[in-house]
Amino acid sequence: MSFYDVEIADLQGKPLDLGQFRGRPVLVVNVASRCGLTPQYSELEALHEQYSERGFSVLGVPCNQFGGQEPGTSEEIAEFCSTTYGVTFPMTEKIEVNGEGRHPLYQLLTPVADDEGHTGDIRWNFEKFLIAGDGTVAARFGPRTQPKADEVVQAVEASL
Repeated sequence: MSFYDVEIADLQGKPLDLGQFRGRPVLVVNVASRCGLTPQYSELEALHEQYSERGFSVLGVPCNQFGGQEPGTSEEIAEFCSTTYGVTFPMTEKIEVNGEGRHPLYQLLTPVADDEGHTGDIRWNFEKFLIAGDGTVAARFGPRTQPKADEVVQAVEASL
């Protein structure tokens, strides 16, 4: 199965066709509204805006598995992201990224190592995966790596 074949819904519960990203890089990020790292939404939106005209997109993936920090409904999540951070990038339904209920998207992503060699379970909210235009994982970044960090920006630019 490739990234483009994964079945997932958008935040409104409608099927989200990941095939729309074919040929374009996308940064997949498990997000949460009540986390100390939540301010990363600002940089994620800035990154999305900076490179969207060149085909790049951020894809937010809400998850409530880390300290219950994404407890809201889809409507509450959408309202928070829009009102607080002006988020315009696409968001998926809330899913599980670890454990027996791990969504197929994260079954595909988690075997990839980050620059420190970490593979497997997502460690916390805001872990990032850069998907290249061919659907392969080009890079993985830890939760504390800021979206506008040099290593993220360089990876995005290299994938354009």
